[in-house]
Amino acid sequence: MVMNIMNQGKPSLDPHPLSEYVAWAGARNREPILNVLKEKLPKEPGVILEIASGSGMHINYFAPHFKHLFFQPSDYDTEVFDNIKNILGKLGNDNVYDPLSIDLTQPKTWLNLDKKNGYSAIFCINIFHVAPIDIIDGMMECAAELLNENGFLFIYGPFKVDGTFNSASNEQFNETLNSTGVPEWGLKDIADLKKVAEYYDLKLQEKIDMPSNNFSLIFARK
Repeated sequence: MVMNIMNQGKPSLDPHPLSEYVAWAGARNREPILNVLKEKLPKEPGVILEIASGSGMHINYFAPHFKHLFFQPSDYDTEVFDNIKNILGKLGNDNVYDPLSIDLTQPKTWLNLDKKNGYSAIFCINIFHVAPIDIIDGMMECAAELLNENGFLFIYGPFKVDGTFNSASNEQFNETLNSTGVPEWGLKDIADLKKVAEYYDLKLQEKIDMPSNNFSLIFARK
């Protein structure tokens, strides 16, 4: 299915987690992200949380490469849970848990989790440009609550840098997002993420340039 999607060219913008566009974007970015995770994820056993897992394509693709780790998918939209489980079943990943319901705009969905201060890493892929600005606060608070002492937050996607676009293509992409008329859609600024992170005693440790003018951002405790 991935090859068919890639061969069809870029589908029309559609952020629904089960859309052809999301599948196309996921197939395109998963290998570069995996290469960063191979370098950054802990070598000792632990549990890794994905926020906004969507279809489950990323977490189920990454998990077989880290047999010493367990992976916890989550999403605010419980309708995607069956799809996550279906992929899990087809691939036979024995180190991926069933999905949890986590909504970054609703702190009650993560404050009572058993794994408080128990995750070695949290990752979130391609969410911020199609989400409200207050998701930044939720993401940083969630990370501060759930990461263990040496844990880190990994965020991937397109962003502005200090109010400017890092490429003409990202500026055009932002215009496309704005043209939909959805107020919360648009590239967020890394400076805003850093500011909120500081409030929760997290610091941007690395900003890694990725293909297609995206970034991998790594936040950890100071």
